[in-house]
Amino acid sequence: MKFLGNVLAVIVGLFVFSILSILLFFGLIGILAASGEKEVSLKDNTVLHLNLNGRMLVERTSEDDLNFGQFGNPFGGSMQAGMINLKKAIREAKTNEKIKGIYLNTGLILAGQANLLELREELESFKETGKFILAYDEAYGEGGYYLASVADEIYLNPMGAIDFNGLASEVIFLKGFFEKVGIKPVVFRVGEFKSAVEPYILEKMSPENRLQTEYFLEDINQEMIKAVADSRGLSLDSMATINDQMLVREAEDAVTYNLVNRLTYEDEVHAILREKLGLDEDDDIPTINATDMGSLAKSKNLTSKNRIAVILAEGEIVSGNVDGVISSDKFAKEIRKARKDDDIKAIVLRVNSPGGSILASEVIWREMSEAKKVKPVYVSMGEVAASGGYYISAPADTIVAQPNTITGSIGIFGLWFNVQELINDKLGVTTDVVTTGELSDFMNVARPLTEVEKTIVQKSIEDGYEKFISRVAEGRNMSPEAVKEVASGRVWTGNQAKERGLVDVLGGLDTTIDLAAKRIEAGDDYRVIYYPQQKPWFEKLMEDFSDNVEARILQAQLGEYYGLYKNLEKVKTYQGIQARMPQEIKIK
Repeated sequence: MKFLGNVLAVIVGLFVFSILSILLFFGLIGILAASGEKEVSLKDNTVLHLNLNGRMLVERTSEDDLNFGQFGNPFGGSMQAGMINLKKAIREAKTNEKIKGIYLNTGLILAGQANLLELREELESFKETGKFILAYDEAYGEGGYYLASVADEIYLNPMGAIDFNGLASEVIFLKGFFEKVGIKPVVFRVGEFKSAVEPYILEKMSPENRLQTEYFLEDINQEMIKAVADSRGLSLDSMATINDQMLVREAEDAVTYNLVNRLTYEDEVHAILREKLGLDEDDDIPTINATDMGSLAKSKNLTSKNRIAVILAEGEIVSGNVDGVISSDKFAKEIRKARKDDDIKAIVLRVNSPGGSILASEVIWREMSEAKKVKPVYVSMGEVAASGGYYISAPADTIVAQPNTITGSIGIFGLWFNVQELINDKLGVTTDVVTTGELSDFMNVARPLTEVEKTIVQKSIEDGYEKFISRVAEGRNMSPEAVKEVASGRVWTGNQAKERGLVDVLGGLDTTIDLAAKRIEAGDDYRVIYYPQQKPWFEKLMEDFSDNVEARILQAQLGEYYGLYKNLEKVKTYQGIQARMPQEIKIK
């Protein structure tokens, strides 16, 4: 009886715990929902706090990103920060008389150089009002310092560090792993620079891949060095020497070489903020976060019939209708809808993509081409718009990219894996097959490819490459021969792409929207509408929470092998012929 009593007690306890957990969960959601509906009030002498440390810059997050942090926020902040919301907040702060300055935390921000440049330009515009920007962090990564250098004053923790020693792009090679487990990759490609397959067949970069990586990486680094030198009032030569020789090795070196103004603790930085605001020592610092600041911005021209559709295409390009990527069905539908809407006078496709399926790219290309027949179509390239990302951009009337955008990579490849050794010898699994034709089990992974199969696939790859070339030639008004000279899968920066006719104008999303507005002769009478439409904030909150928890658990379990796991996961999505970047480029 005692045993049964204990069991019953455990069951009752679990039941009560579950009920309380559910009540607590929905109570918290209720609090968050109520917070989302609150009316934001702004005090005089307020500081906009942009806490981007540890956050990933993306094109857009939910408009109701309730936890976008500021100091004192108990929830710690979102894992992501949306460029659109951030820029809206900074612009509202620029014109709002109650905002006296910005307090910036960017230390270990996760972002590409082009997005950092775009945000940097917004902060530069804010400074034109005479309001201050003050930056502080315990440690700065290369990107975090690049963004923070726009500030009037930069402070660093006395035990802190700055990673300012040039850029690096590291590739993970899987050839040895495949050999150990008994997997034999078979590669089909066109172009000496189409090196997306190299991680599966080589142990280090090919000479061609190393050449192109050095070429675009140096250009991106020079853009960063110049911007930092201008902001810190240093000569370009001295800044290049500091960067090249990693002269900032200790916190004190950052002061010596004028990368920061002073070494201080955060409480001392708060004291500096109080002094700027004319507050007493014990006064609270009035702050507002980006979400609340952005909510104060009033939408313009709500009734205007001159509408510009900005379609945000971010992620890999895949077939079907999938969230979180550029799926062909979904984005073709969005472009088609914008084409048929008479109130939409121009379309801007904002591309942030390393590429993907060439079939999915072709589906989106078709809709872009059809849209171009009836209204102006522009492309704004973000951090990366390469391979398939360039394919879908090619029909645009005008292509705009940042100087440090990664683009080009006009080429395709196919990848197939022979797992016969793995399943037969390693796992003891055998297969047998009955066919009705010579190629009925075409590309069966349980055996080597025949020469006939290899010939068929290679011919398909070559035909796909010629199609890609023709799409670019048609869209850019170039001859196929001229396109091939800058193709072969080679990657370029925005600067380099403009010199070669692949990009028309250097600038960000706002530059592109301005060009579209001038084209339709709208003056100031136009409204920008972003697509695809966002999901309700609660649904998005649950998705983000689930994704963040899963990612953190995997990172904790796999440690340094998490990147390898992510690469292997991506291989599973390589269906059909691919138009992808030479590799996943991570600049650090």
